[in-house]
Amino acid sequence: MIKAAIHVIRLLREQGHEALLAGGCVRDFLLGKEPKDYDVATSATPQQVIALFPGALTVGAHFGVVIVKHNHHQIEVATFRTDGSYKDGRRPESVTFATTEEDAQRRDFTVNGLFRDPIGDRIIDYVGGQADLNRRLLRAIGDPHQRFAEDRLRLLRAIRFATVLDFEIEPATWKAVCDHAEAINTVSAERIRDELIKIFLHPQRLRGFDLLVESGLMQQVLPEILILQGVEQPPQWHPEGDVFIHTRLMLSLLPQQVSLPLVLSVLLHDIAKPATFTVDETGRIRFNGHDKLGAEMTGDILRRLKFPNDVIEPTQVAVENHMAFKDVKKMRNSTLKRMMARPTWEDELALHRVDCLGSNGLLDNYEFMKAKAEEFSQAPLIPPTLINGRDLIELGWQPGKQLGIVLTAVQNAQLEGLINTREEALEWVQNHHKNSQP
Repeated sequence: MIKAAIHVIRLLREQGHEALLAGGCVRDFLLGKEPKDYDVATSATPQQVIALFPGALTVGAHFGVVIVKHNHHQIEVATFRTDGSYKDGRRPESVTFATTEEDAQRRDFTVNGLFRDPIGDRIIDYVGGQADLNRRLLRAIGDPHQRFAEDRLRLLRAIRFATVLDFEIEPATWKAVCDHAEAINTVSAERIRDELIKIFLHPQRLRGFDLLVESGLMQQVLPEILILQGVEQPPQWHPEGDVFIHTRLMLSLLPQQVSLPLVLSVLLHDIAKPATFTVDETGRIRFNGHDKLGAEMTGDILRRLKFPNDVIEPTQVAVENHMAFKDVKKMRNSTLKRMMARPTWEDELALHRVDCLGSNGLLDNYEFMKAKAEEFSQAPLIPPTLINGRDLIELGWQPGKQLGIVLTAVQNAQLEGLINTREEALEWVQNHHKNSQP
């Protein structure tokens, strides 16, 4: 992609325009990382860019942004600009095309305010970004209160950059984040969601979690997490402490690469414990039904944050079934196979593993299920059915609820290895359900 960006820069310069790489790609280059994309900043107006690159996308032309296509790559080309007032805390009311230095001053953080000339191999730095990169420091450009008032999503972006870059947040910038945390509620749920995804999918997710809590942003975007603080648990099963400590510990135990439903199920698996907290007659703490209620709450929370159904549903499944693991050694093979055949199974097992490690440390049920997976690996977990409803109707059964019950019982017998052929299945029905036949 860098070749495509350089091609764009060369063509702009051939027409007499200034053109430089800008923003995150410069930061990542200086950190020795491969940038995910390359943005170009230029003195050319959007109209001049469009004229030079036929087929360019003009979705952001009002703000001086044009998407240029070259060799199947998309390069964002933005005109140097200054921004007018931000009445909605999201977008400027107007933009004015400006100089390179003025453009740098409108950006969010110093490490994102750098320019690079890839042809002359030089860095242009008007904001002290290189020094902050060397210090591993995230600092707002200019007045941090003004930067966050302009675009309140920058509050979460500060947490995200501190997380993924493993940078400290400069004290004045941090104070401004904390002071303005409540303003994140004016940002759309979709934009908040996207920043949370980037934070929690990153291997340093625990640091992001802590910064969200300490800044006050967690209280605004996921207040249910803070309600977990101080909710006691049975010490014999949870020597680590309350539900909040348990959840935080589980986050720290996840592998670096995780699916989004897995990390969300870790965050939310015990979300209903405060609502189901009771103490029985023996003095033991209980959370009866927290798995089922937790699945409902998980759906409500994720819908509030505009997560898509293909994330919400597997997360709910994992939350709803996380307590089933305590009984796996008592389950029949047919039940185990049905569990393991769920598309969410790998994430469910991973959730159980960190649930154990983040509490009593006992992995016997986890190891049992791993052994069962090996035992069952020689054949499909759910093989093709041996008989169907038509077969039963031919035996004189009538369509209805009882038909489904019998077919499920036949499949259970098949999963248990008691029957293996169609003939055996029909005989099994005659022997075991002859009194149930209508």
